[in-house]
Amino acid sequence: MTSNCRLRLLNIVLLALSALGCSATTNPSPEMARRSPTNVTLLLNWYPEAEHGGFYAALVHGYFKEAGLDVEIQPGGPETPVIQQVASGRAMFGVINADNLLYGRAEQAPVVALMAPLQTSPRCLMVHASSGIRDFSQLKDMTLAMSNTQAFSFFLRKQVPLPGVKIVPYPGNVAKFLSDKNYGQQGYVFSEPFVAEKNGGDPYVLMLADLGFNPYTSLLFTSETMLAQHGPLVERMTTASVRGWRKYVADPAPTNAYIHSLNPEMDLDVLEYGAKAILPLSSSQDTQASGFGTMTLDRWQTLIDQMVDCGQLAPGAVTASDSFRAPATAPQAASP
Repeated sequence: MTSNCRLRLLNIVLLALSALGCSATTNPSPEMARRSPTNVTLLLNWYPEAEHGGFYAALVHGYFKEAGLDVEIQPGGPETPVIQQVASGRAMFGVINADNLLYGRAEQAPVVALMAPLQTSPRCLMVHASSGIRDFSQLKDMTLAMSNTQAFSFFLRKQVPLPGVKIVPYPGNVAKFLSDKNYGQQGYVFSEPFVAEKNGGDPYVLMLADLGFNPYTSLLFTSETMLAQHGPLVERMTTASVRGWRKYVADPAPTNAYIHSLNPEMDLDVLEYGAKAILPLSSSQDTQASGFGTMTLDRWQTLIDQMVDCGQLAPGAVTASDSFRAPATAPQAASP
């Protein structure tokens, strides 16, 4: 997944939603159901994939509609300035990763994260199982295709010696990996490894989270202006999105069929694999204690400290408590 370098923002809103089996607000009132739905735009950070599954599930299963929202989900791509669009109000909500949101806040983009469906980052390095590499410390004398601009790359290069490793641009596919046994590349654990294995490769995955770099992923976020002026709408959007994500990890098939219709390059078997891989990534001790999508001050502060240590943020450029809204207490609702 590419980022657009330094146009990333984040000021994060988190509603305390009950643990995996519960939502955090009551069901829509009859009055809300009678009202004309509010038009809402949600801008993705990439083309429709499993990492967006919960948002599409909220659309497919009518959870947005039940919340009084008519949501248009707009696909992104490699050059989509998601943070800028949301900060300026051209999109009401967006999807981005926590490190990119911090980049944005450092550039004075007034945005706020609302919930984090992926508690463990899917970011990985994919190497050949036949290479014998089983740990980051064994990365040496090889070619490694990865971004030179994303925060995880700076963290990796600071933490791991990488002797004799030639870093080249990430090509966006697995073709070179399949043809070169001395080649590794960045990826998402539910995407590139599956494609490589499906095409006869022997991928072995090293998770960046195991190295200690674990930003929240596929965040739902909005602008500070939206939060201040349309708080109830933001809450409804967040709650419906959480409900969609809970549905997606429990029953992804109907949503996967819809995503495939939007992005035929995402085969159904890839989406099925992705949904299974996402399930454990969506749960953590925090979500079990405070609800699906929960974010904590400690996690945000750790990420900020890491990015400062890697020279990607200036000290004091962003504040953890301003990057997200702490959990709020809310009544529980029935499962979808």
